[in-house]
Amino acid sequence: MNNQVETEVLVVGSGLAGAIAALTAAEENKKVILITNSTTLLSGNTRWAQGGIVYSNSPNSHETFKADIYTAGGHDNHTSAVEQLVDVGPKLIEELLINKMEIPFERDAKDQLMFTSEAAHSDKRIIHCKDATGLTIHQKIIDKLIKQPQITIYTQQTAVDLLTYSHHSTSPLDIYEEPACFGAIMLDHETGELKTIVAQNTILATGGLGQLYLHSTNPTESRGDGIAMAWRAGARCVNLHYIQFHPTALYNESGRFLISEALRGEGAKLYDINGINFMEKVHPLQSLAPRDIVARAIHQTLIKTQHPCVYLDISHKKSDWIKDRFPTIYKHCLKVGIDITSKPIPVVPAAHYSCGGIGVNLNGESSLKRLYAIGEVSCTGVHGSNRLASTSLLECLVWGYLAGKNATQDSTDYITPQIKPWIQASQKIDSALIAQDWLTIKNTMWNYVGLVRTRERLHRAQLILRNLQHDIEKFYQTAKLNPEIIGLRNGIQTAVAITNAALEDRVSRGCHYIQSH
Repeated sequence: MNNQVETEVLVVGSGLAGAIAALTAAEENKKVILITNSTTLLSGNTRWAQGGIVYSNSPNSHETFKADIYTAGGHDNHTSAVEQLVDVGPKLIEELLINKMEIPFERDAKDQLMFTSEAAHSDKRIIHCKDATGLTIHQKIIDKLIKQPQITIYTQQTAVDLLTYSHHSTSPLDIYEEPACFGAIMLDHETGELKTIVAQNTILATGGLGQLYLHSTNPTESRGDGIAMAWRAGARCVNLHYIQFHPTALYNESGRFLISEALRGEGAKLYDINGINFMEKVHPLQSLAPRDIVARAIHQTLIKTQHPCVYLDISHKKSDWIKDRFPTIYKHCLKVGIDITSKPIPVVPAAHYSCGGIGVNLNGESSLKRLYAIGEVSCTGVHGSNRLASTSLLECLVWGYLAGKNATQDSTDYITPQIKPWIQASQKIDSALIAQDWLTIKNTMWNYVGLVRTRERLHRAQLILRNLQHDIEKFYQTAKLNPEIIGLRNGIQTAVAITNAALEDRVSRGCHYIQSH
């Protein structure tokens, strides 16, 4: 194949997990290539994380933190992964974020870190940069990353496929080799050319899949690319049906904007159109109940009241305090005509986070040799069937660092096979077909594989999506590649995988809520 590049470590994705992994590997004196499908490294979900990151830095707080993770996750969590998150996380926050990156977390007059609370947390243990924690952390890390001479950065590159012996070697005998990944094929957005990046170790950090749903807090690139690629390559994927819906996304024609859980942590309450605090009768923690419980309560309230949204009210707090504590949310809401210092915020649930993904071990290694997965594309098992608030950035930090460290270990059995040439089709893509197919995926997933599921809805979704997958695959095989058709193919494959996983699990728990009739 033309345009072949070699490196020691390939990182696909530039969010917090990918950036940390790339930096860590580079500081071990390894050649790293980092690619992103965006025009900037400041892409993915990290920049939209408003609330903060958990910093539990005492033995007693460790135990309560673990208990909260287990409770939120329905006790379906991987114990070893939870232990690692709680034990390693605080050290990395101190060493990397506070000391090395100098992240300006909020501090009091005595220069002590300020802690806040969020839903399902029994203690105040979340540190933050006002309401732009993810963006602040991400920008600081990117500033370090672009100055690292061992890292080569390619923007506007879409990953097409992972390179494996069984799919891409010219030798038919290589199919008998132990399944392994040795890089990826990339499509350059500007030139339309394909590039082969051969790597000793590949780290997927492609983010989530929220854009498979009609309403989502995720950016446009969150369409399940990494899961689809890993699935095609033969990597094990687990818990794909555990899709967390954030209870409070801004209800507005301009689109869904995340309204941080931190508002409820600071005293904001949920009310229906009639001014009733409906969470009082749902859960002892009321508006600070776990996300899945709050989201379903809102869903039921919308059905009961026949009103398109509920209302989140923090206007009882002092105006100056709100503006200082939540400047990003305040400014965004003001742009659409809502002054949160005097009015409640109209909110609805939206697809927010995938608790499942590519199954990995404590170092971020997948079942496919030399392939790592970190961040939201992975399933470490930390979250069980429902993620505890503000643990996602911590998980990215921990597994990003460990994967970056582990991927620098020399592979004595590393062999690069002769790679098959990629045969490019030539048919021009009809953009109207892509747009319509996405509408079908989003509406089907939202209505049938969403917040509340039934066996009948899931069977209906499976039929629709499988038929659509057949049409899209035919479309893909005959079309000249571009980012849109690659994303559509990945999206439908991931949607089918989620639906199949939901049908296979007959137990209603956490994010997988099955309504019986």
